[in-house]
Amino acid sequence: MKYVISSILLVSFVGLLSIQLSGQCNPDSFATACIPKLATGFNFLKSYKVDGEGGAKEKVEYSYVFTKGTQYMINLCANGAATDGIVVTLFDSGRNKVATSKINGQFISAIAYPCNATGIYYIQYTFDGSSGKCGGSALGFKR
Repeated sequence: MKYVISSILLVSFVGLLSIQLSGQCNPDSFATACIPKLATGFNFLKSYKVDGEGGAKEKVEYSYVFTKGTQYMINLCANGAATDGIVVTLFDSGRNKVATSKINGQFISAIAYPCNATGIYYIQYTFDGSSGKCGGSALGFKR
């Protein structure tokens, strides 16, 4: 009887542990997976971790200096569906929205932006119905 109870407790503990481990975010793997998914002709610049910390964060934001005359691409990788409800929005140095990956209620997995003015741009990730609030992204360019 003791053996059966011990076995049940052990199985329960392992089950809980595996649920906890599988629920953790691993944005590094998503960011790495995004790099080869940049469109043909785009050169990799930087990868970004998108970790909403299980809902604790409403957004994740990075900045990067874009150069006039260069086209940039930002793609998304997440668990399950293409973007899993993660939205990337690009803002110029004046915080004006210049591009987004949510168009007419639809999520797209990449945005391209032809830069018309050199300056600091803000890459913001938000979670619109995202279940995992976890993903990765890659930034690429071409001239």
